[in-house]
Amino acid sequence: MALAPTLAGRLPAFPWDSLAGAAQRARAHPGGIVDLSVGTPVDPVPAVVQAALAAAADSPGYPATHGTAALREAAAAWLNRRHGVRVSPDAILPVIGTKELIAWLPTLLGCGPGDVVIHPALAYPTYDVGARLAGARPVRADADGPGGFDGPGGFDGRDAAGSLSAGGARLAWLNSPSNPTGAVLTASALRGAIRWARDHGTVLACDECYIGLGWEAEPLSVLHPDVCDGSHAGLLAVHSLSKRSNLAGYRAGFITGDPALVAALLEVRKHAGMIVPAPVQAAMTAALNDDIHAEQQRARYAARRARLRPALEAAGWRVEHSAAGLYFWAAHPAYDCRGSVEALAGAGILVGPGEFYGPTGARHIRVALTATDERIESAADRLRQLRLTTV
Repeated sequence: MALAPTLAGRLPAFPWDSLAGAAQRARAHPGGIVDLSVGTPVDPVPAVVQAALAAAADSPGYPATHGTAALREAAAAWLNRRHGVRVSPDAILPVIGTKELIAWLPTLLGCGPGDVVIHPALAYPTYDVGARLAGARPVRADADGPGGFDGPGGFDGRDAAGSLSAGGARLAWLNSPSNPTGAVLTASALRGAIRWARDHGTVLACDECYIGLGWEAEPLSVLHPDVCDGSHAGLLAVHSLSKRSNLAGYRAGFITGDPALVAALLEVRKHAGMIVPAPVQAAMTAALNDDIHAEQQRARYAARRARLRPALEAAGWRVEHSAAGLYFWAAHPAYDCRGSVEALAGAGILVGPGEFYGPTGARHIRVALTATDERIESAADRLRQLRLTTV
């Protein structure tokens, strides 16, 4: 008897597996590999966070799915203090890392066959994967078309409307600052997206995981009163502590926005046992209440960015967008994305091919800043040598 199809059968191959050959080549470099392909933090977890985790280690009982009152209050205070967004602590819901939330949000919202989930044309692959897990249809909407929500972290409203003949859009994703491009959606773009979503009865979710890392532009939340007219109806914002506080290993994030939507998500997550462990909740509370470590980490990334960008550009790669976040989105006139990957792997530098993020990324690479100061310095030196051998 044939086995029933599995969820895995709905999904594309995991893209990073295709980098095995380039990674092997980069590791063979005499100076070792400089891995700039994945945005995983390498700096220490802040001491204040480690102390909070350790102090909460004796947690034998089940934690609250909604999170502790202290955590929700800390998250609401951080949003107000740092990003000008006012939400009730009751509208905060901790999640087991934001990748989990992004992957399961269509399912948690009840999306299924016949529904459409819209996401930017250039996008983190998990938006597409989440739609497929729910049995819905993912639609890449053109970010650059006329009349659209400007920038590669948004989508074109007219393109989206033309993609819905097989069903309505239950959910639309924005991503600002964008992964992979680092583009920041303007206030005008956010207002346009909100207007479009409300006109079409579509839940609008914005992945704001890099909101604290604006360099050449100041990111604005979809929940900011300047763009949502003071109402969070139909809106959700996703926030992560992975990059701000080096907590990728803790799996720590939260979602907030429309209180009715958050309450509905809470009910489903209670049934499903989607609960952030109590020690991690304590660590999140400490992290959100402390801005000092976040500013120190931001300064580290700023220094790495200042060292790496000129070296990358001098070697022939043109950096585009990249106004915020932890990546350079770059293209070389002589290579497609895989050609750039191979050229850099020969210098011991591993990067991500732009095609991972959509067909329009076929000539670009994503270069992460998440490496130690020593590895960034080594990459800059190698890029300088690469330039000398190619000019």
